Amino acid sequence: MSLNWKEIDLALSELDLVGAQLQRVVQPTWDTLALSFYKPPASVELLVCVSHGACRIHATTRPVPKPEKPQRFQELLRSRVRNGRLLSISQLGTDRVVRLELVLGGDLFRLYARLWSGAGNVILCDSKGTVIDALARKPGKGETAGGIYAPEEALGSGKGPPREFSVRELPGEGSFNERVDAWYSDRAGAHSRDALAERIADWYASRRAAIEGRLADLAKRAEAYANPERYRELGDLLMAALETDTSSGFVDTEDFSIGGPVSIAVDPGKSALENARAYYERYRKAASGAGEVAAEIEAAKRSLEELDASRTRLEAEENPFKVRAELERRRVASSEKPRATPGLSLVRNGWTLLVGRSAKENDELLRRHVRGNDAWLHARDWSGAYVFIKAKPGKSFPLELLLDAAALALYYSKGRNAGLGDVYWTFVKYLRRAKDGPKGLVIPMQEKNLRAALDESRLRELRTLIGRDDA
Repeated sequence: MSLNWKEIDLALSELDLVGAQLQRVVQPTWDTLALSFYKPPASVELLVCVSHGACRIHATTRPVPKPEKPQRFQELLRSRVRNGRLLSISQLGTDRVVRLELVLGGDLFRLYARLWSGAGNVILCDSKGTVIDALARKPGKGETAGGIYAPEEALGSGKGPPREFSVRELPGEGSFNERVDAWYSDRAGAHSRDALAERIADWYASRRAAIEGRLADLAKRAEAYANPERYRELGDLLMAALETDTSSGFVDTEDFSIGGPVSIAVDPGKSALENARAYYERYRKAASGAGEVAAEIEAAKRSLEELDASRTRLEAEENPFKVRAELERRRVASSEKPRATPGLSLVRNGWTLLVGRSAKENDELLRRHVRGNDAWLHARDWSGAYVFIKAKPGKSFPLELLLDAAALALYYSKGRNAGLGDVYWTFVKYLRRAKDGPKGLVIPMQEKNLRAALDESRLRELRTLIGRDDA
């Protein structure tokens, strides 16, 4: 329900704002403004909303939260008209266009609020009608900087008599402004509790579905890693039958670990020794993968708990402006998520670490996700992961962070079983690609050496942080 022209007139007639000073401008969401006017002995918060189906202007007593990030039009009004004096405020005829005239430093400004459902806008003009900027920029209508907006010229343009409207009876007590404020808060429009409850439910359902889908994928991976020891046992059996022919794709032998015959699937193009090594490699990957997947499952379960707590908190919040601002913040944050990086990522004490576990991931990280002042680490004398630490302006890399990255570089390398090793580290700007070398191969310069040990407690903390923010 948007206010009709008679209701707008009534709301404005109850306000004594002429001569008031505009002290504060807040834009909690993209379609809503709160203008705080002060005229002794009290201040009035004037709400202007151009939301579809809920266009209105009225005083509000509900706290209007500041946005997470300053909004463009809010900052414009602050720079141009804040601290200005309100010379007049009125509706232009029956057109549902409210004009506020403000003067600041001898300059006259006109702020128009067009309260048309589906075509609402707020436009700031100078004294000549030249548009300074608009809440919603619409170049096709000239509602952008440099355009002309003069709705006064449309008055009496021969469109016929205005439609008959009346002031609707709204429940509650107090002035019309007070009843309108309560009505929209509880029952109507995008700010109402009913509408927000639906948005909360939609947001919760989509987030929960995503996390549960992630848990289902992790459960499948955990099942694949459920018995890594069996891969090692099969490798041992193949090592005990090195002379066996593998051309059939199977090796039949006696399973001395559990007793009885066993048929082992092998690659017919490889010898028994090569197939045994392949099973040992599968064992190593499954053994390490089981721990990583378990950590990711715990992180996903914590995300579900945090999601449930967020829903409960939002549903208990009585101020609809705060709820809508929070939902908007979450929507923007989701849409502004950085491009997904290949490999693994984690945040450690506010620092971002990236881990490429293969030549392809290493090359992708080097090409698209790191810059010159980021740190690069790699196990010396072992093939394996590149680990990067994203730089912070004016900050040097703490020693403990370098040791974390060095542990990851050693852990995701062929030297993992050694438990101790040397790790190169230098800045990305000191890396040179090897000419005609394989993908991802680089030659480091000005490198330093770190002696790293695979401390289990350190690795456990790092694996827990993979894929989630510790801030």
